[in-house]
Amino acid sequence: MTARRPLSVDLVLVPVDASDESADAVAHAAAIAAEYDATVHVVHVLAEDVVEAIENGEVDDAQVAADSEAITETAEEIAAANDVSVSTSVAYGFSTKMKLRHPGSVVLDTAEELEADFLVVPREPVSGDPGEILAKAAEYVLLYASQPVLSV
Repeated sequence: MTARRPLSVDLVLVPVDASDESADAVAHAAAIAAEYDATVHVVHVLAEDVVEAIENGEVDDAQVAADSEAITETAEEIAAANDVSVSTSVAYGFSTKMKLRHPGSVVLDTAEELEADFLVVPREPVSGDPGEILAKAAEYVLLYASQPVLSV
């Protein structure tokens, strides 16, 4: 007799930024995905200063792409170590044109769009580092997500 799982998980969503806590969240997401034979989707959420610079045309596109690629490569390495497939995307965590766009809403919108079954969000200490934009998003996601959420 096979043990029955009360939860069905096909896709685990994990938002990331440039923090160490994000890499830890990817590791947890990959472990969950491995347990349920699911895939992981990593969404790199861009910080407010980066989004403003992009929208104002004041940013080095090559540097933003390189930073995002480094974050994505780290996530792919972690997922591969767990023998889990991973997909990735990048999203603006803020907007100068849309008042209600913030990291928490971006995570929930991405989860809905991709039909994610489980969310893993980094809960970061608020150190003031501009690259750590997901610190407050975790609380928002925990409050409003319709999927199960693990905050690490």
